Amino acid sequence: MAEFKPEEFMHPPMDQLQGLEYCIDSNPSWGMTIALGFQHYILALGTVVMIPTMLVPLMGGTDGDKVRVVQTLLFVTGINTLLQTLLGSRLPTVIGGSYAFVIPILSIIQDSSLMEIADDHKRFLQTMRAVQGALIVSSSIQIILGYSQLWGFCSRFFSPLGMVPVVSLVGFGLFNRGFPVVGKCVEIGVPMLILFIATSQYLKQRHFRRLPLLERFSLLITIPIIWIYAHLLTVGGAYKHSPERTQDNCRTDRANLITSAPWIKVPYPLQWGAPTFDAGHAFGMMAAAIVSLIESTGAFKAAARLASATPPPPHVISRGIGWQGLGILLDGLFGTLSGSTVSVENVGLLGSTRVGSRRITQISAGFMILFSILGKFGALFASIPFTIFAAVYCVLFGLVAAMGLSLLQFTNMNSMRNLFIVGVSIFLGLSIPQYFFSYTASSLHGPAHTKATWFNDYINTIFSSPPTVALILAIFLDNTLDCKDTARDRGMPWWDRFRTSRGDSRNQEFYTLPYNFHRFLYRPWMYRNGRISVRCGEFTLLSSSLPLTAIACEGFFVIVHLETFYCVRVLAEAVVSFSWGSLSDGGQGWCRAIQWGSEARIWLLSIVGVDGDSRSI
Repeated sequence: MAEFKPEEFMHPPMDQLQGLEYCIDSNPSWGMTIALGFQHYILALGTVVMIPTMLVPLMGGTDGDKVRVVQTLLFVTGINTLLQTLLGSRLPTVIGGSYAFVIPILSIIQDSSLMEIADDHKRFLQTMRAVQGALIVSSSIQIILGYSQLWGFCSRFFSPLGMVPVVSLVGFGLFNRGFPVVGKCVEIGVPMLILFIATSQYLKQRHFRRLPLLERFSLLITIPIIWIYAHLLTVGGAYKHSPERTQDNCRTDRANLITSAPWIKVPYPLQWGAPTFDAGHAFGMMAAAIVSLIESTGAFKAAARLASATPPPPHVISRGIGWQGLGILLDGLFGTLSGSTVSVENVGLLGSTRVGSRRITQISAGFMILFSILGKFGALFASIPFTIFAAVYCVLFGLVAAMGLSLLQFTNMNSMRNLFIVGVSIFLGLSIPQYFFSYTASSLHGPAHTKATWFNDYINTIFSSPPTVALILAIFLDNTLDCKDTARDRGMPWWDRFRTSRGDSRNQEFYTLPYNFHRFLYRPWMYRNGRISVRCGEFTLLSSSLPLTAIACEGFFVIVHLETFYCVRVLAEAVVSFSWGSLSDGGQGWCRAIQWGSEARIWLLSIVGVDGDSRSI
């Protein structure tokens, strides 16, 4: 009998997901790029249409108001996606509307002062302005946490083990938008689900002119087929005697978007009037901003893996959250009736097509802006029944959830500690929000039901989000439960390499800002009272002509910055010991003298401990 060899039955952990045709920095041909960008635009329409369809009628708005809100949300989604892919996280993510903001927005809609307005149109406008004011104030949460790097600092407590429940529930937590919606119109939803799986997976080896068209464009192929099929059922009278709810979910002529949409309309800031501000509304909306921040952090991790990139360093996540905060500010200024977050379905589409190119997402943003202005054409695509999108979500949300589970490869799952943390966090991350949803459905209000509306919104919003509950539990347990000497079991040695820009050379390739924007946007700050004693006093200065020898001494000014690769030409390198401020732990580190203006200064890169492990400053 052959000798058992464990290595033959084990798969080594992989930093980057394998099997993708195009990663974050590689691009298909322009024709395929445009087609794939249009596919991402079509997929984003599901959320863009659903949120206004659900909220506008409750505000007293008409079909014309709903169309304007859809156009505005699509327009701002395009702008935010461009900003995020160019200057934010640089990941191929669509920044669209968020369901996390629905609870505080519903609370504003039900405000007694607004419900008393008799005229429906006036009530719609006043409610919209109240939502705008709350969004503008709540955007400060992400702007401050992002640009101050506070969220990046917090993310240093995240380990691969702790992020498994968070990333997984970014996908699994959306199960209510999957088959429960498909079941509302099974004659459309189930054929769409079967056809999409067949074309994207079982028939993906079928090539046309050496191109895997069925795999790449399964969404563009299957949606028109099922859409036409649904239209034939509609005009054929299949739903003529069906209940009203069935007709709303199955018929293709119930959206009323095309007839109400203008031919050309450019959304602009303050188009609904000046925002109004209320402290209670703003505090409730801040909870949604926190939920959006956590959900986007998990989606960034999944998008990086599906784009075959390295895990985004803390400063990249903070940068992305900062730009997402500006996106919520734009939502408030334009009046989109929703805040912003990473579109999970578009992240899943990266894996379904096996194309993670950043350029494709930017092209899709162009389509969003274009068709939000060309109202009639945009309304045509936006009239696709939501049941069709729900069938696709069943696959794409599952792919995103699987990206979270894939992080387990870097941890020790033979540890009872790790099994406890992952199991409890995932189970309660699903169970607690389900309790909140069930309670709300039966009682018409959340479990938190006090006289303080803002407190109710805060609690009900936070604990209705599976990724948020999972993060609270997983990070707390991971950093408090037998955490001594468990770094390897938690996957930290693998994760530490990607915590700084220079920790891995690929970080700079994937996340560096284009066109030298970093010189203008992220300037280093200076600590003039720092003292450094140079252990290797003699080092070489490299000039364009010949090497020069210099003697280093104490008293250099110090420049400290997380994004160290943004410095200008490197002139020198030496090993130093730190003896000031928070660096008084006796560690060693690398410093580089760079040319800054007319003076040579010291640039601190990272601390390298005695054991060789590296951590950023």
